[in-house]
Parts: sequence; structure tokens; C-alpha cells
Amino acid sequence: MKVKIKKEKCKGCGLCVIYCPGKNLKLSEEINSRGLHFAVFSDNGSKCNACSRCYIICPDTAIEVYK
Repeated sequence: MKVKIKKEKCKGCGLCVIYCPGKNLKLSEEINSRGLHFAVFSDNGSKCNACSRCYIICPDTAIEVYK
């Protein structure tokens, strides 16, 4: 599974972080060109099952999920 996050589109609202059942998303310590912390994917041992909740909940369409 692969989750791609467009860091320049992400406004760091954190909805994807909240709704990820595997807790594989977090807000980055870095900031994008808009001065916002963006979401990043990290496989923390809990496998991503490509449920696409992050993709569905993202108000900025900044996330893509691939199986």
C-alpha cells in the first residue's frame, strides 16, 4: 500500500490523522511553502489496508491512496 500526500496542497487540518484506523498518518514537524505543517505517512508497524478514509476525509484532495 502507498499513501501519497501533496504537501503543498495540505493545510494541516489533521482530519486524516484522526480518521486513520492504523494511525499511520501524522503532522510533519516541517512546514510547506504556505507555512503550514502538512500530513505525512509513516508505516508504524500497523499495516495500511488502503481503506481510503484519509482520501475521503481530506477537504483539499491532497491525498492519494494506491493498493
